[in-house]
Amino acid sequence: MALEEIIRETEKHPNCSLLIQHLNSATRKGFIKGLSGSSRSLVSACAVSKYKGCHLFVLPDNDEAAYFYSDLGSILGEKDILFFPSSYKRSIQYRLIEDSNIILRNEVLNAVGNLRKEPLTEDNYLMIVTYPEALVEKVVTHQKLQKNTLLLTKGEQIGIEFIEEILHEYKFERSDFVYEPGQYAIRGGIVDIFSYANKEPYRIDFFGDEVESIRSFNIETQLSDRQFDKIAILPNVQKFAINEMKESFLEFLPSNSLVWISDIKYISDKINDVFENTDPALLSENNINWEKDLNIITGHYFIEKLSEFKTIEFGNRSFFSPENQLAFNTSRQPSFNKNFNLLADTLIKYQSDGYINYILSDNEKQIDRLKAIFQEINRDIRFIPLFKTLHEGYVDHDLKFCCFTDHEIFERYHKYKLDSGSPHRASLSLKEITELHPGDYVVHIDHGIGRFGGLEKIEINGKLQETIRLIYQDKDTLYVSIHSLHKISKYKGKDDQPPKIYKLGSAAWQKLKQTTKKKIKDIAKDLIALYAKRKT
Repeated sequence: MALEEIIRETEKHPNCSLLIQHLNSATRKGFIKGLSGSSRSLVSACAVSKYKGCHLFVLPDNDEAAYFYSDLGSILGEKDILFFPSSYKRSIQYRLIEDSNIILRNEVLNAVGNLRKEPLTEDNYLMIVTYPEALVEKVVTHQKLQKNTLLLTKGEQIGIEFIEEILHEYKFERSDFVYEPGQYAIRGGIVDIFSYANKEPYRIDFFGDEVESIRSFNIETQLSDRQFDKIAILPNVQKFAINEMKESFLEFLPSNSLVWISDIKYISDKINDVFENTDPALLSENNINWEKDLNIITGHYFIEKLSEFKTIEFGNRSFFSPENQLAFNTSRQPSFNKNFNLLADTLIKYQSDGYINYILSDNEKQIDRLKAIFQEINRDIRFIPLFKTLHEGYVDHDLKFCCFTDHEIFERYHKYKLDSGSPHRASLSLKEITELHPGDYVVHIDHGIGRFGGLEKIEINGKLQETIRLIYQDKDTLYVSIHSLHKISKYKGKDDQPPKIYKLGSAAWQKLKQTTKKKIKDIAKDLIALYAKRKT
């Protein structure tokens, strides 16, 4: 059983119905208190689909925002939930740009732009999770974003030369293969483009000047993933629109957006702190237009713009005077310090008081481990396992259920699931290959060590395809399709001595692979035998 059980229970809370009524009423300011642990994520998830449009969730810091984003993804699925980070690795004052964050930011801007254009339906909602350091940065205006976006639609008439002109204007770089945002490749009637607003590159097939098909593809395997009827290609607006007029992210959002926010005063102070520590010289009293000219905002400006939106505050205190206030009665999951007798006593107490006990885990073996522990304790402990976890457990005293997480029970670190916006492993692998020089040593997973012979187009079934040429002993040649690039890596030896080149299809390489497999099997057998011996 997954999280649907808890979602159904949460939806029964009378305050959830009142919250939905508030969202669809004329009241502008609401306040929710008494939500502990991940109950905040569940209550938000139950209400969000009932208010069509854009939902912005603002949390006090990066980690809290990332865990909230991860919870929403576990509850609702990752569709229509986006993370809006800072452009920088730490904060803007350190000036260390994080390219993967640029992709995530552009993805959000593109999604909001699409939401503005499409008519709202019951299923047409968008959730964005962010934090103060991300909101301090201004973004390109909606008008400028539209102007600097290349839209491609399946079936439209548009020349490859025209697309290349636009990509050149957007400062995209032409390369043999695309493996990072800002690159494009042209091979006959196929154009590969890696937009700054998508985690995977697009492959556009042309028939003459007609867009025949649009697909995204995996960088490592070069195989297609999904089909699209239309796409948007965005440049790096962080650099491309550096001299363009910008606005705060709140100004970029549609005016009917709903803002869910925790501790406005703290968030405003944090934005002010980032602002004041970024470039104090620009805060001179003589520079009366400093806020207009800068690419960052103050906390005071943030509050001014926030006041224009419908808001739901949650936490221990409200900043605006709430027109509607809802109080929940929840408490955090107790700390058991790996004391399973204490855990058993707690579960039995709640059980006897009429509560339903849920234990959440991503790992079925952890649930089995808990069952075994309770059997050893020999107590009548009943709980319902749910095979998907949240960040923090809690107890709902109104609905009378406990929602405990296994990582808190066993005191394990719980890492949030956050899409980095860039497939690092694959891009590094491909980037490494594209930086090879003829004569460099490479390793093929099936054929061993050879030399890199360069990129070459060969005809396969009447079509020209890009391949990598590898040279082995006796000048034997192997052509590797771009669809099998993941099988190749650069040779990395322990010293400066050149390695021995394998003979193509040699028994030596096959024997080495078989010997390695046998050693692994032998080690596994020894471990199993040792475990069985210790158990007896």
